[in-house]
Amino acid sequence: MMDGLLRAAVEGIHACPTQAVIYLSGGASHALGHLMSVPGASNTVLETVVPYSRMSMIQLLGKGLDSFEFQIPTHFASQQTAEEMALLAYNRALRLSSPGSPVLGVGFTGSLATTCPKRGDHSVSYVDKNIRQTLGIYSYLVKGLAKSRARRRDFESFFTEVAIAYACKVSATCVPELTESETYEECENHFNEDEELEQLINGQICFKVYPFSSVEYFAEAHRSNADRKIILPGSFDPLHDGHLKLLDVATSICGHDGYPCFELSAVNADKPPMTVSQIKERVKQFERVGKTLIISAQPYFYKKAELFPGSAFVIGADTAVRLIHPKYYYGSYPKMLEKLGRCKSTGCIFLVGGREVDGAFKVLEDLEIPEELKDMFIPIPEEKFRMDISSTEIRKRRVT
Repeated sequence: MMDGLLRAAVEGIHACPTQAVIYLSGGASHALGHLMSVPGASNTVLETVVPYSRMSMIQLLGKGLDSFEFQIPTHFASQQTAEEMALLAYNRALRLSSPGSPVLGVGFTGSLATTCPKRGDHSVSYVDKNIRQTLGIYSYLVKGLAKSRARRRDFESFFTEVAIAYACKVSATCVPELTESETYEECENHFNEDEELEQLINGQICFKVYPFSSVEYFAEAHRSNADRKIILPGSFDPLHDGHLKLLDVATSICGHDGYPCFELSAVNADKPPMTVSQIKERVKQFERVGKTLIISAQPYFYKKAELFPGSAFVIGADTAVRLIHPKYYYGSYPKMLEKLGRCKSTGCIFLVGGREVDGAFKVLEDLEIPEELKDMFIPIPEEKFRMDISSTEIRKRRVT
């Protein structure tokens, strides 16, 4: 049963807009009961995972990594493992959260009293962004806990709850007393924007959101289907009125059912990755016009669909031509169907606007879409959108 101070802290957590994914091992899973028993948990908790067995933890830590990149930790109960869990949870929270919501990833490792020898310490870590949108990893390390199973369970649960409360900017004053043999340490590591973008390029975080849209825009998105995104991908070199108009029209066709945003992949299929300075220059364009931009590291649509399931991707007819052409799938028509079938299975659709293709203006109806995929593609009528402008032409004019 929770005391009044702890319950007040949990109520404060649920009252804030932060959405969290929580990965716990050991006795800290007791904290989930506290979080779930107080009304409002669905406002905060997106997902919880308790990797209780050794193999479950190995599979969790190895997610998204090639086998040669992953090394099984020497100690599962360690600060490093907790931080890795927290970063995985943060990436998962990015995928599951409503657009514009602050997100939190929590990872805990520890060991309860058992018949086995103890290996490692008790550590809870969380990954979030502060008010300046700076990414940070924060860790609490406890050593020398008493051997009592109940003492370990209560202490581990407490520190997990306190970490979540601190991340949500909620005061947590229910601090248990430490014995002489028990020690408690805090440490934090902040990453500036450049370092965060480097982590994105290197695949450590899955995407970064620049929420430049107005507060009213976010409020409207949350009144509609906030889990769905209406995404216009591109290189935006430069961003122009055609991009802005196309997304507005696509959002209208979707009945404003979703959150409209732009997406720039820092990693290209056939070019070197963008540099941090190049990304930041592109970002400035969206700040000037007050539009939300997502930076990802996924150049392929079937991977974007996995990252943003259920989304509506807004593309031009020229992109649609490449999307269904077998030559972009190692010359294999079945491979093309397989990859786009994966997009379809995530619930994604493509809204296609008219564009010039091989010297002639083309709309969706001019393209030969495979029968199996036709219901994924929705036309944007020419009378609603046609702007014969391209970033390539703008760059050429700048040169001359």
